[in-house]
Amino acid sequence: MNRHRRTAIAAIALLGMAQSASADVIVDWNIKAVDFIVSHKMSPPPAERLLAMAHAAMFDAVNSIEHRYRPYLVELPTSAAASREAAAATAAGTVLAGANPAAKPELNAALTAYLATIPDSAGKAEGVKLGEAVALKMLAARANDGANAPDIYRPRTSAGVYVPTVTPLAAHWPGVKPFALASASQFRPPPPISLTSAEWAANYNEIKELGGSASTKRSARQTEDARFWLAVDGRVYYPFIRTLAAEKKLDLIDCARLFALTAVARADGLIAVFDAKYHYEFWRPVTAIRNGDIDGNPATERDAAWRPFDATPMHPEYPCAHCIESAALAGVVQTVFDTANIPEVSITSPTAPGVVHHWTNIRAFADEVAQARIWAGFHYRFSTKVGQDMGYKIGEYVVRNFMQPVAAATR
Repeated sequence: MNRHRRTAIAAIALLGMAQSASADVIVDWNIKAVDFIVSHKMSPPPAERLLAMAHAAMFDAVNSIEHRYRPYLVELPTSAAASREAAAATAAGTVLAGANPAAKPELNAALTAYLATIPDSAGKAEGVKLGEAVALKMLAARANDGANAPDIYRPRTSAGVYVPTVTPLAAHWPGVKPFALASASQFRPPPPISLTSAEWAANYNEIKELGGSASTKRSARQTEDARFWLAVDGRVYYPFIRTLAAEKKLDLIDCARLFALTAVARADGLIAVFDAKYHYEFWRPVTAIRNGDIDGNPATERDAAWRPFDATPMHPEYPCAHCIESAALAGVVQTVFDTANIPEVSITSPTAPGVVHHWTNIRAFADEVAQARIWAGFHYRFSTKVGQDMGYKIGEYVVRNFMQPVAAATR
């Protein structure tokens, strides 16, 4: 057994999984991509963009050999003898290296080592050539997608008045070209609720009571959930997909498709949520609660010293990004498998060492993520609901419109 498969299998074994050998290459390169993202401290928007590029390229490379689905971007001519494993690995490795020039030597070395574990043959050589070609098409398609646009966010202020000087996260992300959506605003929600409404007062007082760092009303389990979901990177999402691929015994192309659909939906979820966030620029609980006397609502009492459970993310509140990301994943899974019920999935979190959470229903998973953002003091309940609704719609939209099966009669 080569060291790459040992690494993948060891990671899967931690969650009690058993991955079929045919799909190892997809899992291997998902793990490699997530590890790269974590080690290079990439924030979620560029991280999910990179994962979507890598997984869509792996799917198109394998699908160019099998012709079972409509391609995401391209279907290139090749023979049936081309190595699917070599094609997928090369597509992923070439995308990762091409999108990260500073890390190109590191990533090229990883790809070379991986390909060395595949016996040399004409099929391997053809698979490598195919993977490279697909990756170059993907890199070209995303070269000018807006991800590298300058940050021109303009803080709201008046001349001479101080405002906090930390730059907000991903203020340019609404201008990034989506992977599947027609536009960043396709699923933009209506405005936040009125500050003078009873619903606002209820949301305000709930998070003030349960989301504060000094809360005595938050339960031990709510505190655990808040801490567990402080993690926002692929380590708390993609093990979910690895488990399902293994439990469903997906073959290589279907495994590649599931990962690609998930990554595309999550990448577009972030584009859509930042479009809405910077369109509405709604205040975070820490700002609202410290200014509860100026919202025009007599039922929202100010707390001048209120702090959330943990540091508030540096971008506008509405809607909840973690909620849209978990629901986009859930929407893909529910649509692909036509059910919310799933084999038991167990996940750990780097922000809650030693804690393992379990689910047998995909909606319960998304609900836990959403409610954890209330317990953490980051998001109002109405914002979590709106984020979830957007995520489910995006996940379903991606599955219904991309990488669809090719009718038997047209094969």
